[in-house]
Amino acid sequence: QVQLVESGGGLVQAGGSLRLSCAASGRTIRTYAMGWFRQAPGKEREFVAAITWSLGYTNYADSVKGRFTISRDGAKNTLYLQMNSLKPADTAVYYCAARETRTIVASTQAHDYDYWGQGTQVTVSS
Repeated sequence: QVQLVESGGGLVQAGGSLRLSCAASGRTIRTYAMGWFRQAPGKEREFVAAITWSLGYTNYADSVKGRFTISRDGAKNTLYLQMNSLKPADTAVYYCAARETRTIVASTQAHDYDYWGQGTQVTVSS
């Protein structure tokens, strides 16, 4: 069993920053890519950012480019999302996801990921 556990969410004012973490535990998996997705109330889950594990290729949604930074720590088997200049529109539950099948692409598609965390709430007040 593979578990992904997100942390770092919370309530922040517009313009503020948060750093999300996603730690993988359980059965050892070979991770080829990981990503962050989010889902706001009444909306579908959407892509935020992704990274390939070995080479660090990144991909970002247009809505977060220049504000969010995805990174990973291989030694700690942990994924991060640094979120700056937060806006009320960023309010959502944020999920991390991991892909165990071989890829060189930091996919934007949820169906390309094999494991998901339970999510962490991010609320940005105006």
